[in-house]
Amino acid sequence: MEIVRKNFALKVLAVALAIVGWAYFRLAGNSSPAEQLQQLSIPITAVNLPLGYVAHFDEREAVVTVATKRGEPALRPDDIKAVLDLANKNAGVYNVPVALVAPQVAVQSLSPASVTLTIERIDQRSFPITMQYVGTQPKDIVVSATAVRPDAALVSAPTSLLAQVAGLRVNVTLPTEPKAVDEMLRPVAVDASGTELTGLSVEPNLVRVQIRFVAGAGAAR
Repeated sequence: MEIVRKNFALKVLAVALAIVGWAYFRLAGNSSPAEQLQQLSIPITAVNLPLGYVAHFDEREAVVTVATKRGEPALRPDDIKAVLDLANKNAGVYNVPVALVAPQVAVQSLSPASVTLTIERIDQRSFPITMQYVGTQPKDIVVSATAVRPDAALVSAPTSLLAQVAGLRVNVTLPTEPKAVDEMLRPVAVDASGTELTGLSVEPNLVRVQIRFVAGAGAAR
């Protein structure tokens, strides 16, 4: 016990210095005194995705630590690319490594090292176009004739999203007086509850809508 008590404070200090030194070299990695560490946050992008497919993944940024020579200009996020190579991959779930496209620098760490993603095929389906009247209809105005040209449109979307489409509609604002409407309107895709869906494309994106609003009790059709 006497040996332990002797110069106890100095021994504690030595242990503390050893821990600090270990932490420094742990953080510094393999960098030499002539190098400095730099940490960058860069966007993750997918490349070489086959035509007709779309990739879904949540992790959109990678954090990379690099060692650069002291005195040299710092790297910019644009100098390094983090890519997911999706060549020759069809629909399915994959874990893809993050590849760095960078100048001649020593990479110390990269997070995440890989990304789990889902690849879906983009499918197409034709839907009829219906009209939805927006606003309050005056009591003395009725619809006497309607026409939509074309009366159907092609929806393109990932398989899971296309399955949610219940139909296409154009929104027509009700007038306050009798009039003939002849205008180009954008058809929107909606689900079974009538909520508009996004992230898909509709072709054509504009259709011609013709409606005749008349006074009285004309027969609506």
